[in-house]
Amino acid sequence: MSIWWSLQLRRDAASVPLARRFLLGTMESAGVDPDISFDLSLALSEACANAVEHGGEHDDTSGGSGKDRDDAWEEPSATARGQYRVTAYLDGEKCRIEVADSGPGFPTHAGPHAPGRQPGSGLPDSQYASCPPATAEEGRGLCLIEQLADHVHFGNRPGRSGAVVSFDKVLKWREGALLMVS
Repeated sequence: MSIWWSLQLRRDAASVPLARRFLLGTMESAGVDPDISFDLSLALSEACANAVEHGGEHDDTSGGSGKDRDDAWEEPSATARGQYRVTAYLDGEKCRIEVADSGPGFPTHAGPHAPGRQPGSGLPDSQYASCPPATAEEGRGLCLIEQLADHVHFGNRPGRSGAVVSFDKVLKWREGALLMVS
């Protein structure tokens, strides 16, 4: 048995705890170990907070063009301005979570030695970026996600604007769990 769900949420701070509680409820019902549930819910909260803060319109050039994309959910992976999408999949072995927004996306570079790319620059490439100091008031979310999940991918939605943060973690189960691998 597996559980899959997807939420389309407004870019509003109130959506972050909603997504977190939805995930926690799903994992508790399925019988996931509470420590794993906590790690994944914290990582999800950070990814959602990034979508809320950074996932808005990336340009104002469409101003009076008549393009209203607030209802433009053309396909399941599309994300309208003002909204973001959270998708989670739990199976017997792992939980995979994806958060996609419609903002400008992550900066793209030709590679690790591209001009302007500096270690610690805040770019979401764990191989080349370092985490901000623990006392920093912001900028630690992506590093936290990397520390809490087993595998993390930061990317941009192909062919459209928007960032995608996806991560997964191997699950541990409580005894008698609903989805436990047999």
